[in-house]
Amino acid sequence: MALTPVEILHMTPGTGFFGYKRGPTDRLLAEIVSSFEDVWRERADLADKVEQLENDLVRYRELEALLRTTLVSAERASQELKEQARREAELILTEAHQEARAVQRRSLSENERLITETRMLRERLRTVLELVADVEDTLHGREPRMAAPEAA
Repeated sequence: MALTPVEILHMTPGTGFFGYKRGPTDRLLAEIVSSFEDVWRERADLADKVEQLENDLVRYRELEALLRTTLVSAERASQELKEQARREAELILTEAHQEARAVQRRSLSENERLITETRMLRERLRTVLELVADVEDTLHGREPRMAAPEAA
């Protein structure tokens, strides 16, 4: 049983003719020793626990610092990747616009070529149809419509 300092203070060993009675005084001292040993052991256990907790605290602080460093590195890498992706997207978009303009220019050029070719074919067809009509007129004994045949 652990004794408190107040209990020890209020204990009074029995007294006899020549001072304190030896038996009760020895028992009181034994109780005080036992109580002191319990307190001393508890104090040592608590000191060990404090040391363990301080070691854990140091380890956790180191881990926290490592996690902070890792987080900062990850954020930096994330920003760099985003910036790189943005630059690549801009480059791809610029190239796509250039290619679209080139395709548009080629299409317009091809369209102009086809329009010119179509006009030439219409003119040739018109000339051929007039020649056919003149041949038909000649075959039927009528006067040809064309004043002078064009050389093709």
